[in-house]
Amino acid sequence: MLPLRVAGTRLVGRLTRTPLSQTQARSFYSGKNTSPAVNTTRRLAAIAGLVGVPGLWWLTATRDDDVPRLEAPPARHLVAEPGPTKDEVTRTISQDAYSFPVRNVAGVNRYDGTQLASNSLCEDRFTHGMFPSPFNDGTQWMAWAVFDGHAGWQTAELLKDHLLPFVRHSLTQVKSASDHKASIPAEVLQKAITRAFIDLDDSIIKTALQTVQGCEPLQDKLKKLAPAYAGSCALLSMYDAVTGSVHVACTGDSRAVLGQQMPNGQWKAIPLSVDQTGSNEDEVARINQEHPGEENIAKDGRILGMMVSRAFGDSRWKWSLDLQKDLKERFGGPSPLTPKYDVRTPPYLTAEPVVTTTMIDPTKPSFLILATDGMWDTLSNQQAVDLVGKWLNSQIQGYPSNQPKAEYKPVDFGDLGNGVDWEFEEGRTTIQDDNVAVHLVRNSLGGNHHELIAGRLALGSPFSRSIRDDMTVQVVFFHCPHLSPK
Repeated sequence: MLPLRVAGTRLVGRLTRTPLSQTQARSFYSGKNTSPAVNTTRRLAAIAGLVGVPGLWWLTATRDDDVPRLEAPPARHLVAEPGPTKDEVTRTISQDAYSFPVRNVAGVNRYDGTQLASNSLCEDRFTHGMFPSPFNDGTQWMAWAVFDGHAGWQTAELLKDHLLPFVRHSLTQVKSASDHKASIPAEVLQKAITRAFIDLDDSIIKTALQTVQGCEPLQDKLKKLAPAYAGSCALLSMYDAVTGSVHVACTGDSRAVLGQQMPNGQWKAIPLSVDQTGSNEDEVARINQEHPGEENIAKDGRILGMMVSRAFGDSRWKWSLDLQKDLKERFGGPSPLTPKYDVRTPPYLTAEPVVTTTMIDPTKPSFLILATDGMWDTLSNQQAVDLVGKWLNSQIQGYPSNQPKAEYKPVDFGDLGNGVDWEFEEGRTTIQDDNVAVHLVRNSLGGNHHELIAGRLALGSPFSRSIRDDMTVQVVFFHCPHLSPK
């Protein structure tokens, strides 16, 4: 029943009945030679009688209904919204950009970053900033990290909040025979970082198992299971200004590359991580050694269907088949890997990272690029480093004011790989962004070829996933005194 409101009056009958006439309605409020009290009494009596009439309801709004008015003229032709303009392209790739000058950590001048979503919601996450040295010596370290989620964003979100605290705690446990932090071998630090990665993934998996056995409400259990159902790569870089070293830990196929300026002014690309996928022969050999006698674990560049060979979460590649079936039935978990894949001796994936330590030469300008595979799908290490090098030169010399106007024939995606390069092409390079991470994203998607980059941005999820992935990019500048703070 509709509620009775007493602000004003409007009387309507059922659709099968005749509405009350205006004359009838007016009679409730008028009466010649009648006192106000008598008039009020008559009106209230009439109202009470009407409310009791079957098939009538009382609407008392003194203004028009709030129902939306659909009074547009009939459309003769479908008017489609046009694709992104050049300004809209720039806004799209720049809307989540950030840039920070660094003044309190020796050796670091500035860092830039951005993120461009393809999935809805974006499955990538990132973190960056400064934190106290884990050795409590009064100095500050810096960290940058990107997390490439898959099958959901939940694992990447958890890593964003918890991976660095796990690593910092593990580093505080490092003991050395010497009181001087600089004497701690890099291998000891690398083991501590590795242990933190493994401990966090174990916590994700064990928390899920404990949740299943607990007495929490169903909705709480499902929220706690989500980071185990989904998965994520992780790429963490930490800079220690005292030793001038960068520790890079990689689980998955996000990639870190150092660009270092050579005496001739050119930039050298130095990989600080290697993609851990089913196409990496060393990874395939490792997995085959761990699972002797099992054929076709690695096939077509994938590990039982998974692109990466190391990842957080991804419980189907870590739990027994019986457990997979149980969670599918009781908690809506992902479908078990069988019968499509032969699951015998899990786990097949690990979150154990490969950790490298690199000394940053204070006599050579350099920069560190960290990015999820969405960018590396179209750029090689050297191409990315060269793009940043050109951007740096433009900061010194100014953007070219007379860049030739790019002229291209109309294209569609069928032309990619058939006369039009899907990946980065040197001739499409453009320099027009103040943020170097945005500069990398723009050139990875098409550069000065407006139709190509706008076409890649025109489609939203889920259709955009066939032409581009989520992209998260960070660039850190070391010993570049000529680089003005953003």
